[in-house]
Amino acid sequence: MGMNMGTTIKHLGVRDSHRRTVRPKRGAAAGVLLAALLLGASACAAGDAGSAPEESGDGSCAQLGVADGWYGDNAQRLQEMIDANATCDGATPEGGVRPMAVFDWDNTVVKNDIGDATTFWMLRNSKVLQPAGRDWATMSDYLTDEATGRLNEVCGDLADPGAPLPTGEKAGEDCAAEILSVYSEGETTDKAAAYEGFDARRIEPAYAFAAQLLEGLTPQQVTEYVTAAKKENLDAAEGTMNEVGGTEVTGWVRIYPQIKDLITTLQDAGFDVRIVSASSQPAVRIWASEVGVDADQVTGVQTLEEGGKLTSTLASCGGDAAAMPYIEGKRCFINEQLLGIPSAQAFEPAPEAQRQVFAAGDSDTDVTFVGDATGLRLAINRNKTELMCNAYANVDGKWIVNPMFIAPEPQQKDVYPCSTSGRIETDGTQGPLKDADGNVIPDQKDSVY
Repeated sequence: MGMNMGTTIKHLGVRDSHRRTVRPKRGAAAGVLLAALLLGASACAAGDAGSAPEESGDGSCAQLGVADGWYGDNAQRLQEMIDANATCDGATPEGGVRPMAVFDWDNTVVKNDIGDATTFWMLRNSKVLQPAGRDWATMSDYLTDEATGRLNEVCGDLADPGAPLPTGEKAGEDCAAEILSVYSEGETTDKAAAYEGFDARRIEPAYAFAAQLLEGLTPQQVTEYVTAAKKENLDAAEGTMNEVGGTEVTGWVRIYPQIKDLITTLQDAGFDVRIVSASSQPAVRIWASEVGVDADQVTGVQTLEEGGKLTSTLASCGGDAAAMPYIEGKRCFINEQLLGIPSAQAFEPAPEAQRQVFAAGDSDTDVTFVGDATGLRLAINRNKTELMCNAYANVDGKWIVNPMFIAPEPQQKDVYPCSTSGRIETDGTQGPLKDADGNVIPDQKDSVY
């Protein structure tokens, strides 16, 4: 996510680096949903589209209950997918394997980013600890010499190793500003690159850095801090801004009622609902209760624990220590941790019969696992090139696109440059995006916004 200093902070890079033909009015979209559900377009009996999701008790499927905000016939497509794959009574099907639905978290289930919310809260409340030896090079294998030099310079004298840095105080403002810039911009405050030497389809070191900033904390402390940040951000008015290191940052988060309703409906219909996020796993697990997903159904960026405290060492996937739930890394963690596929094959597409039936995401980091879904794929339009190129090309007809449910992005004026720079390459550059048959995907117009 790129940012302008002094305005809302957004992550750098591919998660937020890119930009939706005639669209129906929101009221018209809701009308389509209501009509579709009331006509019983699905195989299972339809209920009142304006009511809460419920099971009928006669084997019919749970019905989506929130009409507003769904674009076009998206709600109907979702209900048809549920009806076609659900047990409807919520029972485990013969063979013991329930259909799986996988959601990204930030800006898919919620508006805004809980990785940001946690990191900003910790910096404002002086909860980040001084690294071992006062040396920030110990925090991440991908920090450049310029980044570690600046962090050591402005943070090194502020606290002993393992002690809290005063980032919420005037004395620690420069340290807070440097940590914020390295995390949110991927560069130092004097514009030197902060990260190097990574596979850009398996890891985003800036997102990993947010999890690594928890180093030295106990799980109980992390729970306390994340819970406090969650309460503050949910209680804050929409548009609230806070200050970190002299820069204004976003200070609010909202649960999307449409997605919470979808998750509840899927669960009631017998789906195994999972969250796979590029935010830190402890944070997402605490937030997931807001939508009725248990902590053990959540996968995020994981760091190893030692002596009852978190370290900055990332958990590996697919035999790659340099992987996290990010683009191909999300596929890896789904395949290895959720589907039980051996590490050696975890970066490859799983056999179709084993894959998630439904997936939803908002960013290029989600494109691989969403594309792996066999039944339906929901792209929340935040103008992210690789995701939207795939969604608009819609080669197999299984993609649907929806504007953000709160403060949707305006239409992107230029076409998505799918044919020339639609794909993020392993070295972080962009190249032509191709479909599964190797055909270059043409540039796409933004049409759902």
